[in-house]
Amino acid sequence: MAKRPHIILFNPDQMRADALAHLGENPAAQTPFLDALAAGQAVSYRHAYCQNPVCVPSRCSFLTGQYPHVHGHRTMRYMLHGEESSLFSELKAAGYHVWMNARNDFLPGQDPDAFARHADEVFYGGDEPPAPGPERENPRGEPGGKDYFSHCKGRLKTDGRGRNYSEDDQIVDAALRRIRTPVPGDKPLCMFLGLIWPHPPYQAEEPYFSAIDRSALPPRCPAGPVEGEPRIETLIRQGQGMQAYTEADWDELRACYAAMCKKVDEQFRRLCDGLKEAGIYDDCAIFFFSDHGDYQGRAGLSEKCQNTFPEDLVRVPLLIKPPKGVSLVSGVRDGLAELVDVYATVMDLAGVAPDHTHFGRSLRASLADPAAPLRPYACCEGGRLAGEVHCDESHANGPEGVQPANEYYPRLKAQEDDVAHGKATMLRTERYKYVRRLYEQDQLFDLETDPHETVNRIADPALAEVLAQLRLAMLDWYQATCDAVPFAYDGRFTGEMLWARVKRFCPPEQKERVLAMARENIPMARVLAWAARLAQGGDPDSRP
Repeated sequence: MAKRPHIILFNPDQMRADALAHLGENPAAQTPFLDALAAGQAVSYRHAYCQNPVCVPSRCSFLTGQYPHVHGHRTMRYMLHGEESSLFSELKAAGYHVWMNARNDFLPGQDPDAFARHADEVFYGGDEPPAPGPERENPRGEPGGKDYFSHCKGRLKTDGRGRNYSEDDQIVDAALRRIRTPVPGDKPLCMFLGLIWPHPPYQAEEPYFSAIDRSALPPRCPAGPVEGEPRIETLIRQGQGMQAYTEADWDELRACYAAMCKKVDEQFRRLCDGLKEAGIYDDCAIFFFSDHGDYQGRAGLSEKCQNTFPEDLVRVPLLIKPPKGVSLVSGVRDGLAELVDVYATVMDLAGVAPDHTHFGRSLRASLADPAAPLRPYACCEGGRLAGEVHCDESHANGPEGVQPANEYYPRLKAQEDDVAHGKATMLRTERYKYVRRLYEQDQLFDLETDPHETVNRIADPALAEVLAQLRLAMLDWYQATCDAVPFAYDGRFTGEMLWARVKRFCPPEQKERVLAMARENIPMARVLAWAARLAQGGDPDSRP
């Protein structure tokens, strides 16, 4: 067998695509290492889309290659259960040594065996003192104030060594220790670093905090509510109470976020330098991508939402550096990709056959050829049915629902509204974005003339034919992906049922053998053939 590549997945949380400076969309963005990587050693996908705009459903999707609707992984509190495999469990079964940090948002905490099924080694952390907090005392202010639900904390303090040593820093250092330590049995290594940043709160220490030029930030667009917006955006805006925010306030929040992304870039550089120092960088397939984006002031909103699909939330960074020997033409690809394609590409590069039906498409061809076709459309989905209280985040911690002191109260409280949190699905082509809403008006945007999605043209007669095509495409997509039948067959007969069929031919002492055949799921036809041979004097120990 040819030497298999090491697989490295670096996964910051809530990072928008335009946080990458090399995409040229945000002059204030600073990601020098990622920019250099895309220029010479990797491919960066400008239009890569998550399959759900919040953490858990997105991760359950990209780690299985399946869409959230396939097995109901569309909430923050339903994760991969014992019968479900993942990229990690499959690589582990194929001989990889799988390392991950505990904060991964795809394995259920109540299952004591979950981590052991998907990883050989888990870093839990908790051995370092907490990093210093914000310089501002009480950065939230009082209830009703403009910052109470803004998530903006500002500049962080540093310790006596001039550092703010965060949980993410601990994760990167733990990964570097693993890289420097020989893997048992000389197995190929699979590493998953699930970082917290740039997830809120928006905060950063020096030198990152002051490195961002506030004057270079692009204008917010749209800066306020959009006519006909989804009800949940209206409710979240009312709950967040940030109407007193000035443009200077928004610039500070967005600069903090950009500073966090700059630190993520530096942490990724440290990891790659460690791979080089260990002499294995060339043998690594490295994936840098995020699970979803962030509003960052779009329409006067902070944070994220589970069933809305502006580019700000659903378009994410995706960079792939293949191992040496895999053809590569580096640079930016403008076609459409989905995060389920990460699963397919990892399995392709690792040479491991998936153990379940998936819907990802390997990006290997596009790594080698900028003209290689990508997807005709990308999809994302979220929300719930009316009455599905178990699917809203507000009631996840108790029947009384979320409490007002919770920093995420506006978003979680809004999810109690059946209409606002209704099911919705996005289908985005190169030019158009269509959003089907179960309980509200659908949305249709022409991204060529309206890139910020401010004019809903769902009722525009000029786009009636386009709308019909998009609706049919969405129906085709759902029909093609609505379920996934497991590869393993179930037996149709219990041991007693089989014994009832063959006991006329078999002596009683063979009953246990027949029961064992049922447990091994041997088809009945083969059991009957074995019993017939036995009746004619055949060897009872022969294989059925």
